Amino acid sequence: MNFFDRVLSLQFTWRDAVDVLLVAVIIYGILNLIRGTRAMQISIGLMVLASTFFVARAFELTALEVISREILFYLPFAIIVLFQQEIRRALARMGVNPLLAIFRRRNGVPFDPILDACEILSAKRIGALIAIEGSQTLRVYEEVAKTVDGLLSVELLVAIFTPGGPLHDGAVIVRGNRVASAGAFLPLTSAAHKNLAHGTRHRAALGLSEESDSLLIVISEENGSIAAASEGTLHENLDRLTLGQLLAERFGASR
Repeated sequence: MNFFDRVLSLQFTWRDAVDVLLVAVIIYGILNLIRGTRAMQISIGLMVLASTFFVARAFELTALEVISREILFYLPFAIIVLFQQEIRRALARMGVNPLLAIFRRRNGVPFDPILDACEILSAKRIGALIAIEGSQTLRVYEEVAKTVDGLLSVELLVAIFTPGGPLHDGAVIVRGNRVASAGAFLPLTSAAHKNLAHGTRHRAALGLSEESDSLLIVISEENGSIAAASEGTLHENLDRLTLGQLLAERFGASR
C-alpha cells in the first residue's frame, strides 16, 4: 500500500474536524494577540532559531545540532520571560466567560454626562483619565482606589478632576451609570509606540486598553486635547461627535 492509498484509507470523523478547528482558533487567537507588536518580531526570530535544529539534523551538522538542541531545551522558559505581557493579557481575556456577559444585567452607560464633562475639562485644560468598563471587570484596579459609588454626572466628574482635590491625579472608573471609584492607578503600556509623545495618562490608557475591553478617555492638561484608547489603539484629537461615535461603537446606541 503506497502513501496515497494510506491517506485515502484514513477516516475523517467529526472529532477530527473539531480538533482541526480548535487548533486553527488557537493559532488565530495567538497571532491576533501579538499582531502589530514587538512580540511578532520576537516570534519570527524564535522560529528561525528553532528551525536551525532541524536544518542541522537534515544536513548532519553535528556541532550545530548539539547547540541548537540545548537552545530548544531552554526555549519554553525564554518564551515565558519574553512574552509575559502577552500571556498575562491572554489569561485575562480567557477569564471572561462570554456566556455570563450575555446574561449579565448591566445599566447602560449614559453618554451625555461624559461628553459634557470632557468638553468642560478640555476647555479648562484640566487633565483627566476616565476608564469606562466593558464586559471585563476592572475591580482589581479599585483595590487601591477610593470608592465613590455615585451617580454619573457632569458635576461629579469635573469635581473629581479639578486640581487641588485628593483624587484628580488618578483614573475614574465608570461602571454602567455610576462612578465606581476614583484615584485608580492603571498599568502603563510596555509596547513601543513611536508616535506616542504623551505622558503617563496616555500610556496608562493604552496599557489598560491592551488588557481589557474598556474604553479609556484622556484629556491632556497641556493643550486640552481629547483622546480615547481602545484595544491598544489611541485615537487622538477627538471632538464631541467623534468621541460620541466611539462610545456608541463600544457600548451601543446612546442612552
